[in-house]
Amino acid sequence: MISPVMADILRAFHAETTPRLSDGCVSVLGMDQLSVSLALEGRLTEQLWSTDETSTSFEDLQFTVGEGPGPDALRTGQLILEHDVSAVPPQRWPVLLPAMARLPIQALFCLPLALGGIGVGVLTALRSTPGPMTGQQMDDALALAATLTLRFLGGDGEQLVASVRPGSESHRAVVHQATGMLSVQLGLPLAKALLRLRAYAYGHDRSIIDVAQDVVARRLKLDNDRPAPEETRE
Repeated sequence: MISPVMADILRAFHAETTPRLSDGCVSVLGMDQLSVSLALEGRLTEQLWSTDETSTSFEDLQFTVGEGPGPDALRTGQLILEHDVSAVPPQRWPVLLPAMARLPIQALFCLPLALGGIGVGVLTALRSTPGPMTGQQMDDALALAATLTLRFLGGDGEQLVASVRPGSESHRAVVHQATGMLSVQLGLPLAKALLRLRAYAYGHDRSIIDVAQDVVARRLKLDNDRPAPEETRE
């Protein structure tokens, strides 16, 4: 059974013509950060909402390396609940775990936004201290995930973006733009152009958003080979 506080949050969410997530969800779930991502193609997602820089950085990191609890939840449709990140076997996410060591994340919980075989996104909850969710917190998280799923299936994803970032483009719009530019410049399919962008960002320990901005502004040139000295910032 969901808590009275979460019930009030969801009641308000349902009543709004333009849905707006409440920051109160964070405290109700006993978390430090929350984020919501919408599925695009395969395991790719577009971040729609996040509470702060840590959750945004974590989502961008998963997007860059192409692995993590979010992609796993989207692929399997199963809950990914890791209440102690330090105990996760290194082979589970061999690239992500070392890369996220700088982030203050000790517990993570990813809930797929899915109905039957239809997966529409992921709700991710993060905490800086280890420990599982309580039964009440899990009930509330599942209720929030179910509500988001129904809104997305009803076509409210774009409305949610507009309510969170009024008048702004999607968080990764510059990544999509840079991918298109690289596709033309390097003569690569879009999927491979995105891989080149990801590889460069990871290999140079940079945010994929920052790298994409450099590509779009023509401050960074990538060759069609593996990252090498000739890939320079002007």
